[in-house]
Amino acid sequence: MNKENIPQKIDYTLLFILFLMAIVSAIAIQSAQPFLPDKLKIINFAAKQLQWYVIGIVAVIGTMVIDFDRFKMISWYLYGFGMFLLSGLFLAKYVNIPYAETIKGATAWYSFPGIGNFQPSELMKIIMIIVLSKIIADHREKYAVNEVKDDLLLIGKIILASLPPMFLLYKQPDMGMIMVFMSIIATMILVAGIKWRIILSVLFTAIFTVSLGVFLYFNFPEFFFKYIIEDYQMNRFYGWLTPWATQSNEGHQLVRSMLAIGSGQLHGKGFQQSEVTIPEGHTDFIFAVIAEQFGFVGASVIVSLFFLLIYRMIHIALESHDPYGSYLCAGVIGMITFQVFQNVGMTIQILPITGLPLPFISYGGSSLATYMIAIGIVLNVRSRTKKFMFD
Repeated sequence: MNKENIPQKIDYTLLFILFLMAIVSAIAIQSAQPFLPDKLKIINFAAKQLQWYVIGIVAVIGTMVIDFDRFKMISWYLYGFGMFLLSGLFLAKYVNIPYAETIKGATAWYSFPGIGNFQPSELMKIIMIIVLSKIIADHREKYAVNEVKDDLLLIGKIILASLPPMFLLYKQPDMGMIMVFMSIIATMILVAGIKWRIILSVLFTAIFTVSLGVFLYFNFPEFFFKYIIEDYQMNRFYGWLTPWATQSNEGHQLVRSMLAIGSGQLHGKGFQQSEVTIPEGHTDFIFAVIAEQFGFVGASVIVSLFFLLIYRMIHIALESHDPYGSYLCAGVIGMITFQVFQNVGMTIQILPITGLPLPFISYGGSSLATYMIAIGIVLNVRSRTKKFMFD
């Protein structure tokens, strides 16, 4: 397809939704600014967020220039690069690795002077979508008529590609990011055409594994805490299940979040009008800030924007005639959908707190850049989808 035709096929609806999200993000972050700790008040996070949006637009353009089929060709090189970055953070626990940064007990960032912190796992999410899409597309091309053994082989390939980065994330540790990876993997398996009896078998295996963990916790707590989960991770579950009993420690953020959301009622208290202090409300708990200051109406606007974004991406995925392009869109949809559900859910006690930001809304450089690259991939697929007369 000629490149001059691409601008005519850009999905301006999707871009307009992103534009609205940028405005909402800047307003929400600015509304949280007066209630940040004194050391953070000197930083204009709303302006920095808009700067990251500009950088993200450049990333979107750069992503769209390259035909998405080229991503398929270099997917394993990207995988190797991502593993190299994650391995550096793993080694930083044992040897001195330049620029490796440990924050709140997790070695998950590189800190570069003049640039700031960079989280390789954010980039690895996109790489995993590209790699898994290639694995599924190549497998389906080779095995056009899939049998049970072919589906099992495909699942084995997906697991083999996914385990190394997930192991390195576990060692950081970053359980929230592992959950994002699992959501990507689950989405890719669902759209890969694998027989439902196999999918249900995998689901029951996962349920059995969780049940086994619960059994070990109650009957062999020494083994559970030594080999399965760390004490601080278990404390987070206590803070989730019993926030009011642990509000002086692990449950503090959740209690403040629920108080803020509940006090917002229908219309909220107004811009920069808060009575509930939320620690670093401009990042992971931005939804609670919005719900308090703009009420149920403001929270509904956020949820509606995400609904429109996901709906539009699903439309693009279904419209694509290239299976690889559809798989790419599906991976992005699974990643964003889970993170939205997880972030909103953790603010109202539906899900445990994991430290995952609200996509496109929470302040964050590397995370926002990652989401913009993901949108760039979806726009890339859309711009190269040919229209036929009888479509």
